[in-house]
Amino acid sequence: MKTKLLYLWESLQSSLWFVPLIIVMVAVGTAFGLIYLDSIIDYKPTGLFQYFFSGGAESARSILSTIAGAMLTVAGTVFSMTLVALTLASSQFGSRMLRNFMHDRLNQIVLGAYIATFVYCLLVLRTVKSEHGIDFVPNVSVLFAIFVAITNIFLLILFIHHISVSIQADQVISDISDSLDKSIKTLFPEALGEENEEDSEEKAIEIKKSFSIQTTVVNTRNGYLEAIDNETLMNLAKENDLFLTLEHRPGDFLVSKMELVQINSKTECDDEIKQKIERAFILGNKRTPIQDSEFAIHQIVEIAARALSPGINDPYTAITCIDKLTSAMGYLTRANFPSAYRYDREGQLRVITNPLTFHGMMDASFNQIRQYGKGSPAVLIRLMEVFIIINGLAGNKNQKSAVERHAAMVYRACESSHPDANDLNDLKERYDRLLKN
Repeated sequence: MKTKLLYLWESLQSSLWFVPLIIVMVAVGTAFGLIYLDSIIDYKPTGLFQYFFSGGAESARSILSTIAGAMLTVAGTVFSMTLVALTLASSQFGSRMLRNFMHDRLNQIVLGAYIATFVYCLLVLRTVKSEHGIDFVPNVSVLFAIFVAITNIFLLILFIHHISVSIQADQVISDISDSLDKSIKTLFPEALGEENEEDSEEKAIEIKKSFSIQTTVVNTRNGYLEAIDNETLMNLAKENDLFLTLEHRPGDFLVSKMELVQINSKTECDDEIKQKIERAFILGNKRTPIQDSEFAIHQIVEIAARALSPGINDPYTAITCIDKLTSAMGYLTRANFPSAYRYDREGQLRVITNPLTFHGMMDASFNQIRQYGKGSPAVLIRLMEVFIIINGLAGNKNQKSAVERHAAMVYRACESSHPDANDLNDLKERYDRLLKN
């Protein structure tokens, strides 16, 4: 349940309508609250406030009408600027980057602020009366509208600056890198010790032998595996005395009729249990960063691949992407990768997952950049330099072998592209330095 709520919250946060809707609802509540306050007190602006507003009903109508019209006009301008920024980002960095712009909190707040001010002014405007001897001028509400309008002017200036900065390549890469760092630090905490994987593997073999019945849960939907409700799976395995083997991990694309989970049990599993297990897998039409740590890596790699395309040919942007990926991989050399073997609270092995590995993260980070950067010696040389850095940080032979494998592929890619002899010598000098460490 917690995973599903987190998935729902992530979906709401990445939408352009949720935060503006909340702001509009707050504006409606504020309007009713201030109107009620005006109805029980007869406030007359004095001192400094009288310079902002000190007129009657006609002045109030004029001010509120002006603010409402201006806010609606500016809201249209803000929408237009946002769409232009989204179009530029999509064409330059790829459509997958749109999620980052839609997730931008300032963009959501600005859109909501102008629409909310328009709605607020309309609600207050309808309460202004000056007919049949009845006069009602909501002075507090009008003063609040004036202050909000002034604040929105500064907000517009801030928005223009923000939108112009946010579509710059270095800023886009930096934002995605921050998202990547946050994701991997959540999914891969720093190691506090080593787990005995061999012991867990032996236990898994023994447990499987103790269960007489083996069945499978077949997927009935198509889509990307966005998240797995691990708590639900563990509870189902414990309550029904099951041993589960997961075949996929978040980020995989699943097709109907694919094997989803292998179940080992002592009695036949009914369809209800299988359906509950299947519902623990959340599928959607796109990948999300909730449990998919490769999501942000693929975003950075996509920017690098576009930069290395013949139509753009921007190796500097690609090198910036490589540097950001180096930072992430440097952290992963000391991170605690989740074990494939999951135990319940009583210490009973219940679930075997399909976790990410350091080798897999290296492949996701550098394979495509090497392939697209084959004709760019500057990119290949920078790749070899970052491999030296990662190799120096590597904490075990398994990690070093992954780095050396990628370094060898980069060297062969450079050789096959027939570069200038000096470029090849520069690359070979760095490659030899890596192998000596």
